[in-house]
Amino acid sequence: MNIRITPDHITELQPNEIFVFGSNLQGYHGGGAARLAMNKWGAIWGQGIGLQGQTYAIPTMQGGVETIRPHVDQFIKVAQNDPEHIYLVTEIGCGIAGFQPEEIAPLFATAVNVTNIWLPRNFWKIIQAK
Repeated sequence: MNIRITPDHITELQPNEIFVFGSNLQGYHGGGAARLAMNKWGAIWGQGIGLQGQTYAIPTMQGGVETIRPHVDQFIKVAQNDPEHIYLVTEIGCGIAGFQPEEIAPLFATAVNVTNIWLPRNFWKIIQAK
């Protein structure tokens, strides 16, 4: 398995990179990674899901972990069908949304074999420990 680790602090993106961040369903990108995505890479105010600019929004603030799973599954399908881009997943849901990496990382277990999805170091550790 080829481990692809998202940088801890992303400040710039290459033209083929997509910043994957946690959002809310309303697309109110007011803080954290969502605000960075909007201010730097084209996330759209009012759009809480999917590709926008050089970003991909995964909603994390609408309920428990099981409400996030379908959005992660959809993201993985999008990335699989878009091999020319590298998707840099941040620790979605682990900031303002209040989840722990141990809760969110397992949602990305099937992403480990998708070569253009990069995951945070903490997510890799948790997934590999299972």
